[in-house]
Amino acid sequence: MPSFLANMDTNRTVLAYFCIAGLDILDDLDKISEERKQQMIDWVYQLQVCNAEELVSGFQGSTTLNTMDNNNQNSTYKWGHIATTYSSLLSLLILGDNLDRVDRKGIVQSLRSLQLEDGSFKGAKEGAENDMRFVFCAAAVSYILNDWSGIDVEKMVDFVLKSISYDGGIGQGPDLESHCGSTFCAVAALALSNNLEKLSKDQFHNLRRWLLYRLDTGFNGRPNKPSDTCYSFWTGGALKILNAYQFIESDDNPQFVLMTQDRYGGFSKWVGVFLMSIQYQIQCIPILD
Repeated sequence: MPSFLANMDTNRTVLAYFCIAGLDILDDLDKISEERKQQMIDWVYQLQVCNAEELVSGFQGSTTLNTMDNNNQNSTYKWGHIATTYSSLLSLLILGDNLDRVDRKGIVQSLRSLQLEDGSFKGAKEGAENDMRFVFCAAAVSYILNDWSGIDVEKMVDFVLKSISYDGGIGQGPDLESHCGSTFCAVAALALSNNLEKLSKDQFHNLRRWLLYRLDTGFNGRPNKPSDTCYSFWTGGALKILNAYQFIESDDNPQFVLMTQDRYGGFSKWVGVFLMSIQYQIQCIPILD
């Protein structure tokens, strides 16, 4: 990692996923040789944690915190994390791996231990928050592995429905402010688990309306906030799932996103704010602590 982003190194699998997925979306994965792809696959598997006894199976973010003191033993941050497990599984699939080396049983068992009584999920055994980000990660992992036995789906759906706010959007949890990041996570979790129909007619209508009203020059994440490129994904993605993106009859958002390009590549949050925004964007990713 660049020195100014060294504190983000424990999220390296997430960053790798963004890069790999970005190349895939751009149809440029063939720019990576098969030998290099295999090296990347092997690197991801190097970060797999298999420990059904302590229920910490999954994937680490990186090897940064593997030290001489915790060598050959599990410890905080060496455990699997629900967000890095999600990112690692997707990276493996995009790179063409068949997941035959994945400890499916261990991940599912550990996933079950991360769900709380209210239906939400925490990110790891200890030291992590619980909210809608990790509900999405749990649903995505279960969908990828085609095994929902690690989730009490009824409780998960109940948590999502209780997190719908008075304005129609969805917060990180019950009684919290509506936010496009948590709204995407909630909607995607319902869709992945085939539970979108659990939204009432009014909830469905109000949710789409609230999301459509997030369009300014680009999309914002909450009312009275400035447009921000990351919400082109979170808001746009939620609208796509809800079959409502076609109601946006404007070229403003694509133009806004294009204006945030940096001359060296990549996109920033806002026009002309690149290097600072990389770190800020990583810190604000809804699926991470």
